[in-house]
Amino acid sequence: MANRSSNRVLVPEAKHGLNQFKMEVATELGLSNYDSMDKGNLTSRQNGSVGGEMVKRMVEAYQRNL
Repeated sequence: MANRSSNRVLVPEAKHGLNQFKMEVATELGLSNYDSMDKGNLTSRQNGSVGGEMVKRMVEAYQRNL
């Protein structure tokens, strides 16, 4: 079956920054070498923690700037 992900980059210039942010968060959560790691070998909790923490920090940053 084809990959039918609905995730798409709305601002292509932001892709590098988001990847760097993802690596910083993963490292802080104890997932060193996250970029070269096979994500299929991680638990859903581990993978979800990275994305969840990213969203949490982005929301906090937005609220501080209001």
